[in-house]
Amino acid sequence: MKLTDFSVRNHPFTLLVFLCLVALGVNAWLHIPRSEDPRFSIPVFIVVAVQPGSDPVELERLVVRPIEDALNELDDVDKVVAAVRDGVATVTIEFFYDVDVDDKHDEVVRQLNSVRDRLPAELATLEVRRFRTNNVAVMQTALVSPILGYGRLQELAEDLRRALERVPGVRDAQTWAYPEKEVRVSLDMPAVQALGIGIEQIAGAIGAANTIVPGGAIEAGERRFNLETSGHFADLDELRDVPLRAHDGGVVRIGDVARVEWTHEDPVVFGRFEGERALFVTARMRDGQNIFRVREGLLRAVEAFRANLPADVRLEVGFDQSENVRTRLGALQRDFLIAIGLVLVTLLPLGVRASLIVAVSIPLSLAIGLALLEATGFGLNQITIVGMVIALGLLVDDSIVVVENIARFRREGHGPVEAAIGATRQIAVAVVGTTATVVLSFVPLLMLPGGPGAFILSLPVSVVYTVVASMFVALTIIPFLASRIMRGEAPKEGNRLLRGLERGIEVTYRPLLHWAMGHRFALLGVAAVLVAGSVALVPSIGLSLFPKAGVPQFLIRIEAPEGAGVAATDEAARAVERILEATPEVATWFTSVGRGNAQVYYNEIPREQQANLAEIFVGLHEFDPRRTPSVIEALRDRLLEVPGVQIVLREFQNGPPIEAPIAVRVLGPELDELSRLARSVEELLLDTPGTENVVNPLRTARTDLKVVVDRAATGLLGIDSATLDRAVRLAVDGIEAGRFREEDGDEYAIRLVLPREERPSLDAWEAVRVRTGSGAMVPVSRVARLELKAGPPVIQRFNRERSATVTAYVSGGYNTAAVTREVNERMEALSLPSGYTWKFGGEAESREQSFGGFGAAILVAMFGVLAVIVLEFRSFRGTAIVSSVIPLGFVGGLVGLWLTGYTLSFMALVGFVALVGIEIKNSILLVDFTNQLRAKGVPLREAIERAGQVRFLPVVLTTLTALGALMPLALARSDFYSPLAIVIMGGLVSSLLLSRLVTPVLYSLIPPPGPDDGP
Repeated sequence: MKLTDFSVRNHPFTLLVFLCLVALGVNAWLHIPRSEDPRFSIPVFIVVAVQPGSDPVELERLVVRPIEDALNELDDVDKVVAAVRDGVATVTIEFFYDVDVDDKHDEVVRQLNSVRDRLPAELATLEVRRFRTNNVAVMQTALVSPILGYGRLQELAEDLRRALERVPGVRDAQTWAYPEKEVRVSLDMPAVQALGIGIEQIAGAIGAANTIVPGGAIEAGERRFNLETSGHFADLDELRDVPLRAHDGGVVRIGDVARVEWTHEDPVVFGRFEGERALFVTARMRDGQNIFRVREGLLRAVEAFRANLPADVRLEVGFDQSENVRTRLGALQRDFLIAIGLVLVTLLPLGVRASLIVAVSIPLSLAIGLALLEATGFGLNQITIVGMVIALGLLVDDSIVVVENIARFRREGHGPVEAAIGATRQIAVAVVGTTATVVLSFVPLLMLPGGPGAFILSLPVSVVYTVVASMFVALTIIPFLASRIMRGEAPKEGNRLLRGLERGIEVTYRPLLHWAMGHRFALLGVAAVLVAGSVALVPSIGLSLFPKAGVPQFLIRIEAPEGAGVAATDEAARAVERILEATPEVATWFTSVGRGNAQVYYNEIPREQQANLAEIFVGLHEFDPRRTPSVIEALRDRLLEVPGVQIVLREFQNGPPIEAPIAVRVLGPELDELSRLARSVEELLLDTPGTENVVNPLRTARTDLKVVVDRAATGLLGIDSATLDRAVRLAVDGIEAGRFREEDGDEYAIRLVLPREERPSLDAWEAVRVRTGSGAMVPVSRVARLELKAGPPVIQRFNRERSATVTAYVSGGYNTAAVTREVNERMEALSLPSGYTWKFGGEAESREQSFGGFGAAILVAMFGVLAVIVLEFRSFRGTAIVSSVIPLGFVGGLVGLWLTGYTLSFMALVGFVALVGIEIKNSILLVDFTNQLRAKGVPLREAIERAGQVRFLPVVLTTLTALGALMPLALARSDFYSPLAIVIMGGLVSSLLLSRLVTPVLYSLIPPPGPDDGP
C-alpha cells in the first residue's frame, strides 16, 4: 500500500505528523466543552398565555383554539399539545427533528403575532418559550431568611442575579419562588365615592402621569440639547401627587383618596430551603462552555456576595450540576483508564515491543477522535465517553492485526522495513474493509430519527471518528514505529505468553475445528438451536427505551385536589418536608409552592403557576446504584402517608421528554364524556399489576363561583358589563394601572386595590361597589349574585382535539413494555362511544417514533455492509459466509441480558449494532486469509484449517482487548451503559466460541470461487 510505504520510508515527515496529531489531541482535551448530557436542538416551542381569573373553557375558546389554528398552518408539524388550566394556557408545538430550529422559532412568533389581534386584550402574558437542553440551571442557590420581608429579599435576589450574570460563560440568571414586589394603591372607597371619582379616572391619571414621551432635541447656537420630559415616577411621592380633579378650590390627588406603599403580591407563589423561607436564584450556562470553569466563576461570585449580606440572611448553594458531571465523567474516566490498563495486559503475548507499539495507537486514535469531535461542535459528556469506550474495544483491533502480522513476518526472517511494509500491505484491504463495515454498522444510529437520535448522536459520531482514526494510525504510524522498534533477531516462536496461547489454541481449537469439519451439519444444527433459544428469551428479557438518569436528585410533585387554596397545598408540602427531614440520606431540598421548581434537568419542563401545586427538588448525599433505589422506594411508601393529596416522586430519566412511562390518551369532543372515560382508564390502570402513581387530571371536577348579572337591574341603573367586571376585579385581584420603574431598570406593577387581607376572601364580594350611570355607587349585590359552578380542572388537547391523558409509573421489579402490553390488552376490551378513540403516549409513543424510521436506516446500513464485503471478496458466497456470524453474536448478547437482569433497552440495541461491526471485522480477516492461502495453491480444507488456526490468535487478542475495555462499564451497574457493555461482551464470547467453527464449516460448504473452481 503506497500510504504505508510512504510513511515507513519518509520517517521524519511521519514523525512530524505524529507530533502534530498529539498536539491537536491535547489542545482538544483542554478546550472541549464538558457537560453532563449532550447539547442538541429540540424543535419544541411552548406558547404561554396568562389571563388571571379566566376559567379553562373560556381560555380554550378565546385563546387556545385561535393559536392552534394559526400554528397548524406551519409545515413540518409533528404534534400540537395544549393544556388549559385556571387562568393559564400552554400550547406546545413540536416539529420534526430535521428542521432548522431557529427558522421554526421565527415562524411560530410570526404566526402568534398574526393572531394577536383576535385574542383577548386582557391577556397579561403571551410569550413563546424555546425548549432547549441547555435551559437547565447549572447552579441553584437560596437566599434564606425567616424574618426579612419579601421586598428586601427580592432586592437582594436581584442583586445576586446581576452578579451571577456577570460571570463569564453564564447566559442568564433567574429569580424564583416569591411573591413579586409591587406598588399598592389601596383606595379609600368612601372618600372616592364622596368625591365622585371613577376607578377608570384614577387608573387613567396614573397611566398618563407615568408615560414616557421623548421631547426631541433643540439647538442653541452651536450646542444641541435633548429635551427630557416628565417621564416615569421617580419615587412614591410623585405617584401620591398625581392630580385627579379640582374640588373646593383645590386639587384632589392620589394621596388624598388612597394609601400608596411598597408591598408584594398576594403570596400565591413562595419557597423554602430546608424548611426556612427563601428565594431561589438560578444560573444557566451558555453553549459550548466548560461547566467546571463556569462553576469556579459562580462560586467566586457567590462568596463575594455572601460576604456583604446582612446578618439575618444567609446564602446557600443547594444544587451544583458540575458535581454530577464530575462524578459521572470521573467514574467513566476511571473506568476508561482501567480499561486501557486491561487492554495493555491483553497485548503482552505480542511481546513488550509489539505491545508498546499497539499501545501507542490507543492515545493517538483517541486524540484524533477528540480533535474531530471538538472541530465538529461536539462536547465531552457521558454519551461521548461511552462512545469512546466502545471505540476502545475496536480501535486496537487494526493495530493488533497489523503488528501481529508484522511480528509473524519478522519470525519468518523478513527485515524490519520489509516486514512492516509487506505485512501491512498483505492485510491493508482487509483492514480498510473491516473499518468500513464498522462505520456502516453505526449508520442506523447516525440516521436515527427523533429525540433519541439527537440525544445519542455523539455516540456513533465518536465511535466513527475514533475507528477511522485508528485505521489511519494502523496503516501509517504503526508500520513506521514497527520498522524502527521491532529490530534485532525476532524469536521464531515468540515470547512465553505467545507460545502458551498458541499451544492452547493448538490443543483446544485445532481438534475442535477438525471435528467440526467432520460433523458440519450437526454443528450448524447446534448453532441454529442456540440462536433460536436466545431469541426465545426476548419476551422474558423485556423491552424499554431509556433508563433512569442515576443522579442524586429527584422531584416530588404534590397536587392538592382541584379548587384547593395555597394554604392547603402548603400544609401538604410541609408534611412532605418533615418526612425528608427524617430521612438521613437526604442532603438538601428546595420547596416551591404555587409553581414548579426551576428546570434542573434537560427533559423536565417546569410547571406554571397553579394554586394546588407544589414541587420539592431533593438532593441526596450521593447516588449508590445498589442502595439508592431502595431508599427512593422507601420514601415513596412514606409519602403515601400524606392524606388528601396526590404525590408523585419523579426520578430524572434519560432520553427525550415524556409524560410518564405509561400514558393513555383518550380523545373526543365532550368534556363530561372524557371525564367519565378518564375515570374508567384510571380504574383500569390501578387494577393492572405493576403500576403506581396513577394520575387522572380529570379525577375531581373544579367548583368555581360565577357572577350572575341581573340584566334588568343593570339596565335600569345604567351599569354596563365592563364597569361591573372592573369593580369586581378591583375588590378581588386589583387592577394594574401601570409600571413603576426603578433607577436600576427593574419594573414593578402599580396595582389599584381595595383594602383587604393578604388573600381575598368572600368578604371582598360584600365590599364591591359599582358606579351607576348617574355617578352613584351601589353595592354589587343589588345587580348581581354569586352561584356555584362546576367545571373541568384542566382541558387537555392533542392535535386540536380535546383529550384526557391518564398516566402511571411502573413499580420496581416490573418491565415497562410488559406492563404496557397488559394495559393494551385491557384497553382493547374497553368499549368507547362513537367519536372517541384512544392511543398510547409516554414511552410507547416515544419508542414508536424513535424506531419508526429505524427500518430504512438499518436497510441502508445492512446493504452498505454487504456491498463492502461483496467489493472485497467479489462473491456472494463469501459475503454469506462473513455475514453468518451476526446471529451467533446475538446469542451471547441476549443471554448476557437475561442473566444480569437488564432489559432490551435503547442502549442495549446500540450494543447489538456495535457487535455487528466487531463480528464482521473478525470474520473478514479469517475469510480473507483463507482466500489468500487458496490463491497460493493450498487445498481447500487445509487452507480453511490453517487460516482458522493462524487467524485465531489475533481474534483472541482483539476479543480480550474488547472485553478488557468493556469490563469496567459492565461492572458499574449503570442502567444506562452497563447493558451496552453486557451485550457486546456476551456477543464477543459467543462469537469467539461459535463463529470460529461455524465460519470455516460454511466456507467448506459454499466456498467462494478459488483457483480450483474457476470464476
